[in-house]
Amino acid sequence: MRRHGVPPDNFTFPFLLKACARLQLGQDLHALILKLGFDSDIYVQNALLSFYGGCGSVEPALNVFHEMRERDLVSWSSMIACFANNGFAYEALALFQQMQLAENVMPDEVTMLSVISPVSILGEIELGEWVHQFIHRNGLELTVSLGTALIDMFSRCGSIDKSIRVFDEMPLRNVRTWTALISGLAVHGRSREALRVFYEMKESGLQPDHIAITGVLVACSHGGLVDDGWRVFKSIEDEYGLKPTLEHYGCMVDLLGRAGLLHEAYEFVEKMLVRPNPVVWRTLLGACVNHNHLALAEKVKERVQELDPYHDGDYVLLSNAYGGAGRWVEKEKVRTSMRAKRINKNPGYSLISVDHAIHEFVSGANSHPQFEDIREFLESIIESIRDTGYTPHTSNVLHDIEEEEKEQCLGYHSEKLAVAFALLSVKDSRTIRIMKNLRICRDCHSFMKHVSEKFGREIIVRDRNRFHHFIKGSCSCQDYW
Repeated sequence: MRRHGVPPDNFTFPFLLKACARLQLGQDLHALILKLGFDSDIYVQNALLSFYGGCGSVEPALNVFHEMRERDLVSWSSMIACFANNGFAYEALALFQQMQLAENVMPDEVTMLSVISPVSILGEIELGEWVHQFIHRNGLELTVSLGTALIDMFSRCGSIDKSIRVFDEMPLRNVRTWTALISGLAVHGRSREALRVFYEMKESGLQPDHIAITGVLVACSHGGLVDDGWRVFKSIEDEYGLKPTLEHYGCMVDLLGRAGLLHEAYEFVEKMLVRPNPVVWRTLLGACVNHNHLALAEKVKERVQELDPYHDGDYVLLSNAYGGAGRWVEKEKVRTSMRAKRINKNPGYSLISVDHAIHEFVSGANSHPQFEDIREFLESIIESIRDTGYTPHTSNVLHDIEEEEKEQCLGYHSEKLAVAFALLSVKDSRTIRIMKNLRICRDCHSFMKHVSEKFGREIIVRDRNRFHHFIKGSCSCQDYW
């Protein structure tokens, strides 16, 4: 085009930027836009916002946004999406609020999908409810995409009942909609309901896809529904004409492992029609450790480390297994091996939102400004729940320290610090919601049950695998996790 002497115009650059996948090339185009004087054209500016957002370059996008003399719906939506898709959740929501002050700009479905995403990441139920009410107040149609996103959002915020309400409100649903509800029910421990919804989807005339099948297999795994899981797995080929994926095989290993069918799970992995990856073997390793089958755990660990020799979680699992069995020499050997290979344990941390401010607690760390008050209150909590039968599980703590010191080590787990902070900070009966990066340990699980009973508070912990709803001394997982 340029060789033929045809100059680009304001319609040329949006197409070029849309076709551009490399940051450097896009920056060269941006320089040419500035040189030719198209930098104040709203269509070109919107294309730049979309390009930089897609490349993860938030600062250049924000510079373009701030330089715009006028902004339309696409401008606001693109910048919100740029924030949301690149980990700037609060900035996305703040910009959405700012957008509502702009004249002649009304959020549409695309805008709301970009707003729902950061709410899901933050897991803040109040924000989720506000977004849902905003959609209703402003008469936005509850489309399949919008409804599905809301179902997923409420599930991630810890309120599966609100997900069900949105599902019931929707005039139209597709496979993704049904799958969002099935997956949500699964991670909230409502396995039978997830299975029922799966079969209702089939009765409605929709054919399950690979993702829907993964969701229902996860439900079977979390609920210990071994026979149902086998039926679903066998139907993948027999009924739906699909090939089982690695995720489907992994779900079956998890299902059998959680149920204590460890040798059956091992044989299943050996006979898989696709090559098992480290995640599949690691799933079985975790099951062996949870069921105290050390001999098989050692065997599985070798298979894992053939594929991924430097994953910290494998060493920690085996170390905990040796500690639980009182085999301290082997436990120390594992720790020594980690140090020799310079493998560091990924620290556990928990996040909790109080008055729309995120507070982070790291296991064993005292970085929070109120740490001393939290620590003292946590100690008083532990003393008070001993009366209801709480006994710390100290089997996995190093053997060469006194029992009292072991209890102190457990006391500084991040989710306990987060709960103590919540009880100190929020005096009413609001639900306590915690997000944790690792699987909740046995001791903290017991602690949460006793605290929920003693203080009459519902506690929701979203760990690496699922949600735990602690109410009146019981957990939604039925102690099967």
